[in-house]
Amino acid sequence: MDTILSILPTSLKAIMQNLPNATKDILEEIRIREKRPLEIIFRGGYAFVGAKSQLYREPGSAYVTSREECAAVLELATHHSVYTFDEELRRGYITISGGHRVGLAGRTVLEQGKVKQIKEVSGFNIRIAREAAGSGSKVLPLITDHEAHSVLPTLIISPPQQGKTTLLRDLTRLISSGIWPSPLWAGLGLKVGIVDERSELAACSHGVPTFDVGPRTDVLDGCPKAEGMMMMIRSMSPDIIAVDEIGRPEDAEAIHEAVRAGIRVMATAHGRDLADVSRRPILKQLIQDGVFQRYVVLSRRAGPGTVEFVCGGNGEPIQQRGGAAVRIGGTDRC
Repeated sequence: MDTILSILPTSLKAIMQNLPNATKDILEEIRIREKRPLEIIFRGGYAFVGAKSQLYREPGSAYVTSREECAAVLELATHHSVYTFDEELRRGYITISGGHRVGLAGRTVLEQGKVKQIKEVSGFNIRIAREAAGSGSKVLPLITDHEAHSVLPTLIISPPQQGKTTLLRDLTRLISSGIWPSPLWAGLGLKVGIVDERSELAACSHGVPTFDVGPRTDVLDGCPKAEGMMMMIRSMSPDIIAVDEIGRPEDAEAIHEAVRAGIRVMATAHGRDLADVSRRPILKQLIQDGVFQRYVVLSRRAGPGTVEFVCGGNGEPIQQRGGAAVRIGGTDRC
């Protein structure tokens, strides 16, 4: 929380500091909008926030953020050097220390029909990143390739803010640390390469991970996914590559190249389920090509990171030992 408070002006910092501890413990987003009420999102709901940290359902009594306060947030988030964050402003977010992503809204500047940057930033969504050590423990046995002492190529699917990145991070920690479901492999970690385009998986500070991603993990921080995967293949000889939020044609090409090189890929994608992501042409082709042999579908039904399905390459829920289907949702397919 200290990192987040460090990018807030004094007025907003005081409001956030004085929130009830029970609320701070489950805080997920802070929404700051110029000349509009201050809002927070927390597990299970949202509230507007008053000048004395009171929580309201209706916006009328909430603290209204000024233009000066919004300008201060941008200055602090960019370390008083907005122009050095041109690439981040073009993409619409800034990642700050600790892996917290600050989404930006405002007036866009176009160049040849494409967004060059966001100017006159008037809205911020501070998404709070948290580690969840152990969140991958139930999933790892279901994606393990017992014959190869590795994991099966896996795609983790969910809408935004439902635990994809958190689960992927913990899986890299377990695999790199050698914390396997089989006691025969205890301590036998694999080399993992993380391509962390948005600096959220490892939350690097000056190139060094601040999240625990395991002792045998190498990170390319702030690197485009496709280029980073190729760099990992050429230079770092990973056993496994982990990458967040795939979906572009160049991502698919790099994943194919990794598979051809014998590297297992763990990736995430936005979508409600396998049918949903299959509507996106690039992901549909990867699925049809049989690149992934496991699909993990998450929801927020019982809190972020709820595992609804773990499915095989054909979309059928796989079976745990003892014959119990992993599916806990309401349908029969991913």
